[in-house]
Amino acid sequence: MGYDLVIFDNDGVLVDSEPLANAILAGYLTELGHPTSYEDSLRDYMGAAVHRVHDLVHERTGERLPGEFDEVLHARTFAAFERELKPVDGVQDVLAGLVAAGAPYCLASSGSHERIRVGHRAAGLSRWFRDEVIFSAQDVGKGKPAPDLFLHAAREMGVAPEKCVVVEDSRLGVQAALAAGMDVYGFTAMTSAATLAGATGYFGEMSELGELLGLISTHR
Repeated sequence: MGYDLVIFDNDGVLVDSEPLANAILAGYLTELGHPTSYEDSLRDYMGAAVHRVHDLVHERTGERLPGEFDEVLHARTFAAFERELKPVDGVQDVLAGLVAAGAPYCLASSGSHERIRVGHRAAGLSRWFRDEVIFSAQDVGKGKPAPDLFLHAAREMGVAPEKCVVVEDSRLGVQAALAAGMDVYGFTAMTSAATLAGATGYFGEMSELGELLGLISTHR
């Protein structure tokens, strides 16, 4: 493998949470008087920390979301995760390949540590991620598209940014990885390659990621 560290986004890359989470967010914002479609939520908030929701609503309307917004949003999202969340198809094979190759990996997500852990328990991914390889925007106070989270993850893992590769499915995540000076592979299962413009490469199935990372030989 040509990299010293693989940094995974979480939502939409490891767990198939984006459809659930964005439907809930769109519904809640609409309920609060800020009409938002599912497509609007994907466009504006996919890959972002929750502070972006507060910032954009205030910027667009001059209004502040209620003080209990985060708590209610998280409660609704976590309940849906517990009922319905699944791992992204094929991702456990990729993780198993990394372990077998002795290749270091970690997770860097705009979601909170609690959200990550709730999702991993529901999707059966907890065994793949020790606490010390999980990094959240909570740790740096600034979410994607700022590079802070990815740089923090690389620093904590002891790897130079240029030796890292990020796996992302959001426009904001690709922008953050590029700003951090890292290569980034864009996962196009839900997001078009055009939306993920600037990525080092693209893949639509997790089996393709194994090949991109050099975990699966393309020669027989």
